[in-house]
Amino acid sequence: MNVSVRSYLSPTLVLLAFDWPDGAIRRDFLGFAIKRTPGFLSADGQEREASSWLPNRLTFTGVVPDTQKDAPSNEAPIQKFMWWDARIDEADRQKSFTYLVYPVVGTAGAPQLLDAQKAECRLTLPAHIEANVGSWFNRAVVSSQAFSRKVAALHLAPHAAPSAEQALSLRTWLANDLQDVFALTLGHAHRAASAVYHLTDPLWAIPAFEAFGKKAGKAALAIVYDSHEVEQKGKPPAPSPNQPAVDQLADVATFAPRDKTHIMHDKFIVVDDGNGHASPARVLTGSANFTTEGITEQANVLHLFESPELATLYSDRAEALAGNPGIADTANLTPGWSDSIQVGSAKVRVCFSPEPKTSRMQIDTIVDAIDNAKHSVVFCLFMPTDAPLRDACFAAGDKGKMMFGLVNHISAKSADEADAAQRAGKTVATTALANMALYHRGRDKHDVIDAEYFSPATVPAGFEPEMRVFPGEHAPSYAPVIIHHKFLVIDAEGANPIVYTGSANMSNNSEHFNDENLLEIRDRRIAGIYLAEFLRLYEHYRARALAIRQKVDGTHERLMLAPDGSWAKKYFVAGSPEAKARVALANGGD
Repeated sequence: MNVSVRSYLSPTLVLLAFDWPDGAIRRDFLGFAIKRTPGFLSADGQEREASSWLPNRLTFTGVVPDTQKDAPSNEAPIQKFMWWDARIDEADRQKSFTYLVYPVVGTAGAPQLLDAQKAECRLTLPAHIEANVGSWFNRAVVSSQAFSRKVAALHLAPHAAPSAEQALSLRTWLANDLQDVFALTLGHAHRAASAVYHLTDPLWAIPAFEAFGKKAGKAALAIVYDSHEVEQKGKPPAPSPNQPAVDQLADVATFAPRDKTHIMHDKFIVVDDGNGHASPARVLTGSANFTTEGITEQANVLHLFESPELATLYSDRAEALAGNPGIADTANLTPGWSDSIQVGSAKVRVCFSPEPKTSRMQIDTIVDAIDNAKHSVVFCLFMPTDAPLRDACFAAGDKGKMMFGLVNHISAKSADEADAAQRAGKTVATTALANMALYHRGRDKHDVIDAEYFSPATVPAGFEPEMRVFPGEHAPSYAPVIIHHKFLVIDAEGANPIVYTGSANMSNNSEHFNDENLLEIRDRRIAGIYLAEFLRLYEHYRARALAIRQKVDGTHERLMLAPDGSWAKKYFVAGSPEAKARVALANGGD
């Protein structure tokens, strides 16, 4: 029987899911080899291979030494039923590629590719903006081997900071085009309104606002910003982190300080269409703070919706927040979820926070959607403190549905302290709460990665030491924020997927005490982008968790490929979550 393959596409990423039913009966099933045509670009970007085998860092003898290139998958087969092409360079944007996926059998010394049973997948990478919806995910992972290699290639002295030019190049790679959205959104507009939690980025965000304000005039740019002072132990409060930007942009923008909710946590920009019509036409929104860290070091997403109807809702919200109403008055501004709005092929609605203390409409809507999931639930959250939401996700895994989660792990004590501080009106340095947890199909199947483990002591043989912070920066005393996403995707591989995304952390504080916006998006293309980007992050940190667990348990097992079909057994256990995921991802959920 032939291999079946299905692609999930992001503008900068290709995730391939595949299946080979004969793998259940082949004891010599070694995995899959994947060939891409056209192939990879050379390091200098000047030449391109006609075809390239997707690489594997693991071989039958262990990890490829860091001084050598990764092994091609025709020699070191991929022993998973999904894999992604991480070699999508800037020159590959919107290009067409053909992938051939071969089952590999035989022995470790003599792998054989079954040409007659291969599958072909032809695809064209989407543009960032398609069907009136723009999507940008950053790379963000400073702990990735790819980023470590880029830093190593600079030959910096230990703990030395890169030059300004080198730092910009590294940060641009991490931003993965997300840095372009500010100039893109503001570039042709004549009027703009924004609500910003943190506006501190001097590389892309602040310059884009400044250029717009100088062009359009101070009256054309309105910015609501979180103006809470920052408490300091034993010292007077420090000004808001936004104050330098407020001072810098004072002559080109009209600012409205906001301090009546616990935090003004929105991150959005509303603009007109630039064609002489003053009414709102487009809105940029998502999880990324307008900070250099948010754009480059923390995993984030931003969307640009070309929709006057949706943009008007956000514009009205910015205008209302500019008056700095209290929590109760803010909760009465909107009645919950908006009506569904057609944006291209997507159906979109928005819910603004805070909502009344007696209401849980925002989160309960998500819980109900999880309860009705047919195939899968994946979540990627910064601060998952809402128990009913967590329990619904775990229940989906317990029912045999595909369930994956990637979160910043927060102890119960830290969460309680943060909640109490925010109730007292204090600004909480939420970065101090962050570790990481990965969930795999159930509440009790998870790995927790403490920040202390991102050190040379836990590096598997053949891997570069993973970094916690950008090179040249001092490591903070707390675990740095790694996952800043706030999204949940239901039935991404099915015919009717749902994505929840935005600024809201889907917690009690975000729902009842903060200014937030949460989007519900129903669209197969966008759900596919989220699934691809989620699994990229998940698999990176999953590999790290496994390596850490081995060292902590004292097993020190060598990471290497299985020399037979034993690796695949769990994927063919009838009714198991692994088997359901294998079939659903490669063949569709319906």
